[in-house]
This record gives sequence, structure tokens and C-alpha cells, in this order.
Amino acid sequence: MTQPDDTILSRLRSICLALPEAVEKETWEAPTFRIRDKIFAMVHTADGRASMWCKAPPGVQGILVGAAPERFFSPPYVGPKGWIGIWLEAAVDWDELADLVGRSYRMTAPKRLLTNGRLLTNARLLSSPADTPASPSRQRSPPSRRPKRRTPTVSTR
Repeated sequence: MTQPDDTILSRLRSICLALPEAVEKETWEAPTFRIRDKIFAMVHTADGRASMWCKAPPGVQGILVGAAPERFFSPPYVGPKGWIGIWLEAAVDWDELADLVGRSYRMTAPKRLLTNGRLLTNARLLSSPADTPASPSRQRSPPSRRPKRRTPTVSTR
């Protein structure tokens, strides 16, 4: 299996392992990156070329592959489930790769592990839609501080 060179692999590791509780485990003779034993990214070989595969939200795979088929592809086995493959050759856009890995991590990690839906990795803030403020019409107003009204008591004397 053709693996990416050590420089690329170490850069991938620094992105993936910077995420909370992320670990690396070799599976299928290749590095996989996991959160609580669930894979969120893996290094693999497709068509004899080194690549990284990660989860992507519905529709993203088609957009990326359609826009840049020289950089992205639908990986075998997991491609039909929406995973995206990124070729690790020539010029890799590391900011874009970090964003994709962060999104894959958020899709895989337990929700309580995500602090306010935000993660800080490699000095970049990776945000999820969950951290956008609610629209003004959905925000609740604070409870009023009016004193309780006393109802008159009626005496039956």
C-alpha cells in the first residue's frame, strides 16, 4: 500500500490528534483517526494514490467532487455513505483539509463532548451550525419581575 510521505502524514496527525480525545489506530495497514473508537478520518490508498477519507454532510461529496475532481473523489466502500476522499498529492489545501476533518469529527463525536458546538484546532476555529445564535423571534425574553398580585380575601362573617 502506498502511504503518504512522513511530512504529509505528520501534518495530518497534527490536525486529527489536536481534536479532543482523538486517537490514532492502525487498521487495514493504514492510520485511522477515531473518537471513542468511531472513525472520523483515515489515510488510505485508492488507485495506487495516497489519500485521506473523512465523513461529510449530505450533499457535500457531490459538490466537492463536481467542483474539483482532481482533488476530491468518492472513496470505495464508504463513498455511498457520503464520505469524501482527498488526494494527498501535489498542493494540498491544509486549511480546507482541517475544516473537512473538523466537520467529520463533529459528525462523529458525542454531542456532550462538543463544547458549545465549537472546537479550536491548529489555531483555527472550526464552527458548526449549532453555535449560530437563534433568530430574534426565537429568543426567549427574561421572566418579568412584576410583583405578584394579591387577590382580595373575602370574609364570610
